[in-house]
Amino acid sequence: MAMLADRDPGATICPSEVARKITAEASADDAADWRTMMPIVHAAVDHLLDQENISLSWKGRALKPRSGPYRIARTDAD
Repeated sequence: MAMLADRDPGATICPSEVARKITAEASADDAADWRTMMPIVHAAVDHLLDQENISLSWKGRALKPRSGPYRIARTDAD
């Protein structure tokens, strides 16, 4: 949510951006292994979707539920 708050209204983020940020903050040595964080990111996305805090889209089309590639947006930005 903090990454989305730093973006303009209506902007989206990629889940891999979140994973990269998490690993970079954990340790510079782990930054290259961001893919290991993706299951955690996906679980957080599912939780935030359930809480209606975010929405998902791909190429301008809304997605529900999470599947395939997607972008994350704040629900107040839709």
